[in-house]
Amino acid sequence: MMFPFHEWAKRHDTVSRRKQLEASQYWQPAQLRALQLERLRALLVHSAVHVPYYRDLFRSLDFEPQRDFMTLEDLPALPLLDKATIRSHREQMRADTARRLLRYNTGGSSGEPLVFYVGRDRISHDVAAKWRATRWWGVDIGDPEIVVWGSPIELGAQDRLRGLRDRLLRTWLLPAFEMSPERLDGFLLSIRARRPRMLFGYPSALSHIARHAAAKGQRMDDLGIRVAFVTAERLYAEQREQIAQVFGCAVANGYGGRDAGFIAHECPHGGMHISAEDIILETVDACGEPVAEGRPGEIVVTHLATASFPFIRYRTGDIGVLSKRQCGCGRGLPLLEEIQGRSTDFVIAHDGTVMHGLSLVYVLRELPQVKAFKITQESIAHTNVQVVLDAPLAPPLQQHIEHGFKARLGQQVAVQVHQVAAITPELSGKFRYVVSKVRPANG
Repeated sequence: MMFPFHEWAKRHDTVSRRKQLEASQYWQPAQLRALQLERLRALLVHSAVHVPYYRDLFRSLDFEPQRDFMTLEDLPALPLLDKATIRSHREQMRADTARRLLRYNTGGSSGEPLVFYVGRDRISHDVAAKWRATRWWGVDIGDPEIVVWGSPIELGAQDRLRGLRDRLLRTWLLPAFEMSPERLDGFLLSIRARRPRMLFGYPSALSHIARHAAAKGQRMDDLGIRVAFVTAERLYAEQREQIAQVFGCAVANGYGGRDAGFIAHECPHGGMHISAEDIILETVDACGEPVAEGRPGEIVVTHLATASFPFIRYRTGDIGVLSKRQCGCGRGLPLLEEIQGRSTDFVIAHDGTVMHGLSLVYVLRELPQVKAFKITQESIAHTNVQVVLDAPLAPPLQQHIEHGFKARLGQQVAVQVHQVAAITPELSGKFRYVVSKVRPANG
């Protein structure tokens, strides 16, 4: 009862949307593609009239949605959208009909801050898709839940308000940024005390807690936990096995982001289902050309509920493989066979505290001067920070970064900030914005 009221108070239509999704998930693929085409044409027509960036783009391409867009196969005729384009045209990408948009930001896979806007419709659709996927596993909103997630060191009034909401919805947060042995002992006690029906968090964080429990000989598979939902990082097989074995539950992988939306989620039959009612997913090669199903390519997302700030053919930077098969669960939703996403390392503070790498990302992500970054923890006492800036690195900015890092890693740590022209990718071609060469003491 509480969650529907919460969504109604925020003027979201999440409840009705979730009911629609629970019906459409069993549609045949052809019916889902017809729905996608109808909604995509409406988004393109709206964008051509009300979004200055797309109005100018379509005009330059001599593209008329009602004339030139007849099938989903016409979508690759439109250019790809990347983070640099959003940053340089952010205000032009807002629809002139949009009201009360929320400002979002994300660090991006290569550390490039991205600021964008979302409307109520987009939020309702994403929350409803996540809610639907939660119910696949026999759990629901309001069931006791432990969330292991990033939480800034300083909590403001808004964070306290969210905390009150979470307690009413029987959700408890364990901060993934600080994982000393003492803190991990406390996490185990909290999980036992709450006896949650579900866990939610980074796969690296949940597997780290599981590994600590196993090392302590602490049993955690007798609490009635049904499922651990993991997201935000690539899920490795050993992490899945560790979490499942220690907590005695299933592990459900999820894929998405603040920018691209709630893209796909795993069902109990093992299928990674794309939220096809709202998401059109393509895979492209290095030249931006479509690749065939069954072959790896960069994941490109068109979110159909983004009329206020359209995400049309948005490059995620992740590599994935679209599947040709149908899932044994009977749902008609298409599948992602593999997600070769990026992982974020843990970092180790000077006193041995294990923290999620995002604790350092947050120091840089809110700085508008920083266009890209890479953090390398060379040793327990030495961390390098590479930053890409539009102007020379000023002493106050350098001191601000050093202070933020030392507050998390320890005052004894040497933090060196270097301005660079660009961030160099790994030999694999992928970007990692946090790299730690320090391993936790227990493994």
